[in-house]
Amino acid sequence: MTTTEPERTGPGAPRPAPGGRRAPGQGLTWSLRGRGPEDVPVLADPGPPLGRPAGPATGRGVRVCVVDSGVERDHPLIGPLAGSWVVVKDAESGEITVEPTTTGDTCGHGTACAGIVRRTAPECEIHSVRVLGERFSGTGDVLMAGLRWAVEQGFDVINLSLSTTRTRFAQELHSLADSAYFARTVIVASAHNTPVESFPWRFASVISVGSHQEDDPELHLYNPDPPVEFFGPGQNVTVPWLGGRTIRTTGNSFATPYVAGLCARVLSAHPRMTAFQLKNALYLSAANVRHAPRPSTAAGDIRDDSEN
Repeated sequence: MTTTEPERTGPGAPRPAPGGRRAPGQGLTWSLRGRGPEDVPVLADPGPPLGRPAGPATGRGVRVCVVDSGVERDHPLIGPLAGSWVVVKDAESGEITVEPTTTGDTCGHGTACAGIVRRTAPECEIHSVRVLGERFSGTGDVLMAGLRWAVEQGFDVINLSLSTTRTRFAQELHSLADSAYFARTVIVASAHNTPVESFPWRFASVISVGSHQEDDPELHLYNPDPPVEFFGPGQNVTVPWLGGRTIRTTGNSFATPYVAGLCARVLSAHPRMTAFQLKNALYLSAANVRHAPRPSTAAGDIRDDSEN
């Protein structure tokens, strides 16, 4: 037996997500008993043909959050951020909070990722949530808090070039990834650089990314043998780094923001696309996906086997 709670309003009620989207858990519909298609109209965006947005798509109007080590302020290859926060854990009480910050980047990793997003989708809004400290140090509970906060803000795209091998976080991460998916927040997550079990890139509700070694910096591939779904340019790539400079580096971390930037570009031209439509757009536009011709509908070319 199930019961239905009335939707809460007023102080303490769940916050509607940006763009009229419902936040996770709001207005859950388990069946259409007593209602029909006319009661649940959806204004849909068919998306770009073959996965490529029509006309110039620069990421304008799309909010991308980089959950990482922070982003260096006013790096010439990134520019100003739309917002910057840090996850803070009290050493005595263990309480974790998310607070505004101007401290920038602790190790360069987040700056690199933000720079790739900016290069790929130059007009998107970039926000930063710092969950890593110096020397790439971090804990699973801080990562969880930062990612959860980003999902609750209703960002369009979250770049997560991080993962955890701690299985005790797997179930909570899975639930959080599903909440993001249904709220139309797209989490683009990096696969681990070594063949170990880690999360959340293993979950189908995120877009998982590894790196390829092709020279074309505008090329992405679909993986016909998941769980990694897509490969992006991430080997020997030039990225922004601390001190306003650049370095060359390699890793799945740097393929991930390229795909996040592609998502921002598609969404800027087709803002009503859902997360599963966006995955399909990436699939259709991947360089290694061949598009089979449609079957002919000419007279005599279709056989009706209904009575055979």
